[in-house]
Amino acid sequence: MSRKPKPYQGVALIAPYTVPYERVSERGAAWFIGRTLAGMLQQCGLEKSAVDGLAVSSFTLPPDSVITLTEHFGLQPRWLEQIPLGGASGVVAMQRAARAVQAGDVEVVACIGGDTASVGGFTDLVSNFSNFTVDAAYPYGAAGPNAAFSLITRYYMDNYGATREDFGRIALSQRYNANHYPDALFYKKKLDMPSYLEAPPIAGDVHLFDCVMPCAGADGFIVTTVERARQLQVPWVEILSCAEQHNAFPEDPVQYRGGWNYFREDLYAAAGLGPDDMQFLQTYDDYPVICMLQMEGLGFCDQGEAPAFVRETPLTFDGEGLPHNTSGGQLSVGQAGSAGGYLGLVDGLRQLTGRADQHQVAGAEVGLVSGYGMVNYDRGLCTSAAILQRGVL
Repeated sequence: MSRKPKPYQGVALIAPYTVPYERVSERGAAWFIGRTLAGMLQQCGLEKSAVDGLAVSSFTLPPDSVITLTEHFGLQPRWLEQIPLGGASGVVAMQRAARAVQAGDVEVVACIGGDTASVGGFTDLVSNFSNFTVDAAYPYGAAGPNAAFSLITRYYMDNYGATREDFGRIALSQRYNANHYPDALFYKKKLDMPSYLEAPPIAGDVHLFDCVMPCAGADGFIVTTVERARQLQVPWVEILSCAEQHNAFPEDPVQYRGGWNYFREDLYAAAGLGPDDMQFLQTYDDYPVICMLQMEGLGFCDQGEAPAFVRETPLTFDGEGLPHNTSGGQLSVGQAGSAGGYLGLVDGLRQLTGRADQHQVAGAEVGLVSGYGMVNYDRGLCTSAAILQRGVL
C-alpha cells in the first residue's frame, strides 16, 4: 500500500564512529558500546550530559540491557530503544530516533550497535538464536545461517542463472574497498577470483569467502537537530526518506525477494530521486546473494537481473559504476554482531561528510543504505532502507 511519509526536516546525523574490530575479545559488549559513545562525543564536542536519548542493538549484551547501560555510563536519558533487528537495526534506530527528535521528545540520541566475540561465543549464539533454531535446526546440524543461505543461494542460481563468478565479483570488489580501509580485518589481505573460486565449501554453494567473519566491535552515530549540528560546527547528513518492512512475502517457498519491494516506490518518491541518482549503495552483506536481492528490491535492476548487473557494473569505491559497500562490508571488514547492521550506515555517513579518507567516493552527496536481518528459520525477516544526503551549511 502506497503512503506519503512525513519529511525528516530539521534532523541531522553526525559523528559516525567505529571502535576497531577484533577477531576475539575478553571485553564485554558494554565496553565496546561505551567506547563508541565516548568516541562520538569527543568527535563532535558534545558533553555526555547532552545525551538525552540512547538506542542500542546487541546480541551479546544480556543480561545487561539499554536501561542498565544508563547506570554504567552515567546517563540520564528521557528516551530509550533496544532494537533487536540484526542487520536492519542501524537504519531502524536512525529512523525512530529521527522521529523522536523531530517531535521534540529528545534532542541528542546516541545510536550504537556493538557486540563482543569470545572463543566459542558464536556457537552459543546461533544454538539459542530462536525457538526455531533450538527445536528444528541446531539439533540436526544446521549451526547458524549458513545452511539457510546455501538454500537461498542455490535457488537463486537455478532460477536466475547466477554463477559463483557473479558472487565473486561482489566479494572481490568489497575486498578491494577494504584494502583501502585500515579498520577492516582484511585490510592487508588481497583476494583474486581464483582464490575465491578455490575456497573450501562451507554449506552447499556457500564457500569460505561468501561468509562473514564473526568478531567484536561497535559502530555508532548521533541523531540531533540541524540547529545543534550548526552550533557544534560539525558536518552533518540529512534523511531524505526511510522505511522498514518485516516478514515480507511469507508465502515464498524460498526467499528470493524482501521487504524493499514493498516500499521502494515510496522511498524514492519521498526523496524526489531514483536509483540512478544514488552515488553509492551500502547493502547488508552477510552473503553475496543477499546483496543481489537488495540491488533488485531497491530497483537498481529488475528481478533476476543482478547477475548481469554485477557483470556490467564496477562496484569499487573509485570505479565508474555504482560504489557498493565502500568500506568492504562485513565480508571483508568483519561482522561484529549487531554492529553489522550499523556498518554500512556509518560508512555512508563518512562518505557524505567527506571523512572516508582512503576509500572516499569522490564528490558523494547522496546515497542509499539498506538493512536486512534476523534469520529465524529459513529467511531474513527484517528489511530497511534510507536515502541520505549531505547537509548544507
